[in-house]
Amino acid sequence: MENTVRLYAPGYTEKRTYWLAVLFAVGNIVLPQLFHLVPQGGVTWLPIYFFTLVGAYKYGWRVGLLTAVLSPCVNSWWFGMPAAAVLPAILLKSVLLALAAGYAASRFRRVSVLLLASVVLFYQVLGTLGEWAMTGDFGLAVQDFRIGLPGMALQIAGGYWMVKYVIYK
Repeated sequence: MENTVRLYAPGYTEKRTYWLAVLFAVGNIVLPQLFHLVPQGGVTWLPIYFFTLVGAYKYGWRVGLLTAVLSPCVNSWWFGMPAAAVLPAILLKSVLLALAAGYAASRFRRVSVLLLASVVLFYQVLGTLGEWAMTGDFGLAVQDFRIGLPGMALQIAGGYWMVKYVIYK
């Protein structure tokens, strides 16, 4: 399942960077709203990270970083989810995801399920350690590993499909 794919990395001086970030942030706003219609849908499926992964992998860390910061903040402000108390942990994981996905795409210049799995594992492990340091609650910090495995699988499989086949340009 390893294939080359056309990747981009627009700079902060390009309008395209901001348009893409807004587009992916909208995805990260709409998708969680859909998953929150199902009980425990947000914590199980981790939808707020999906388009951050796709945007950062396909269009570089700058688009990913803007998406990673914009979408959780707007979601929290507009819908109260994530709650303000957990927003720092969500932002930490989002930023780690954007940087890891952008780095992996830039470094390896291809997309594969294994690369995406490595990116997801990286941000989740470091994010969990960071969340544990912030909250002092190990049980809360490992929640994504206890409940969110379907979401991680969705990020890997869905991210691969989006980067490889949907956003082919």
